[in-house]
Amino acid sequence: MNTQYSIAIQKNLIPKSRIDEVNFQELGFGKYFADHMFIAKYKDGAWISNEIVPYGEISVSPAMSALHYGQTIFEGMKAYRNIHGKIQLFRPLDNWKRMNVSAERLAMPPVPEEIFMGGLLELLKIDQNWVPSRRGESLYIRPFYIASDNFVGMRPSSEYLFMIFNCPVAAYYANPVKVKFEKNFIRATPGGVGYVKMGGNYARSMLATELAKSDGYDNVIWLDSQEYKYVEECGTMNIFFVINDTIITPPTSGTILEGITRASVIELAKDLGFNVEIRKLSKEEILESYQQGKLQECFGTGTAASISPIVKIGYDQDTNIQLIDPSEWKFVPKLQNELNAIRISEIPDRFHWIFPIT
Repeated sequence: MNTQYSIAIQKNLIPKSRIDEVNFQELGFGKYFADHMFIAKYKDGAWISNEIVPYGEISVSPAMSALHYGQTIFEGMKAYRNIHGKIQLFRPLDNWKRMNVSAERLAMPPVPEEIFMGGLLELLKIDQNWVPSRRGESLYIRPFYIASDNFVGMRPSSEYLFMIFNCPVAAYYANPVKVKFEKNFIRATPGGVGYVKMGGNYARSMLATELAKSDGYDNVIWLDSQEYKYVEECGTMNIFFVINDTIITPPTSGTILEGITRASVIELAKDLGFNVEIRKLSKEEILESYQQGKLQECFGTGTAASISPIVKIGYDQDTNIQLIDPSEWKFVPKLQNELNAIRISEIPDRFHWIFPIT
């Protein structure tokens, strides 16, 4: 186990693992939870305790600040078992940095690196058997951070809980994805919190997503809040389009999440010699490219989704963009294979993304 993060952690471990209760042949996503969780507490300006305890319910007051005023943020990351059987993380420090960007926007104190990483590494050491070994599977890691004081009043909390729990998972999207342009609701506005990985951003997305599902889609593509014209992101992913052999994705801004997989794909695509453009992209340009035969591929990226091909886009009530079988694509399979090979050390990590747990 990497020892560069040394923090005092009180441990209360279960006598017998629950891992035998897990059907590793049908993991799904987010159904099973590893034996333990990490809890760090902040109070009156200082981090006061670190614990690893059995995974389970936590007791909260009805007046708990996070329940009323929304100071709640989280991250999503993964641990992989490489081809040598060793466990390794993918860009964990980027998740720590992004969590603190979110914390700053919500007036929450930053989580120290040694608490984020020290708690995570010790938790993985204890629950290392929960990291799946089958190709395409991983241990999904959910760090989250909430206001925990008992006070009904509009102000930042004086107490916080930072926690981590883990779950073994298969693919988030088992099949190619179908999405539609969302034209009635907006996700984020300039000056708001669209770039923050906070619970409220996902809550405000749910109605639009459920309506899209009732129409036969998996999710929505959000458009800008001024003109309902420019692509921002998908409901659970950043989004990319391949037009005329060029990979195009919108620039991140105050309304788009800074996806870690997104950044990795951009760097990887450039390294593979693909043309990449980061620019504004309108829904009209996408439809026109499709009608002219120039739209070749579309895909979303995210920690949970990884790289997921998008095969259908609902443009309006009468128009759909339907792409060919992803198995015939040129760009997505290459990016998927290359990224997955790096994550499990089938090929060298030339980008220094892998954090080995030794």
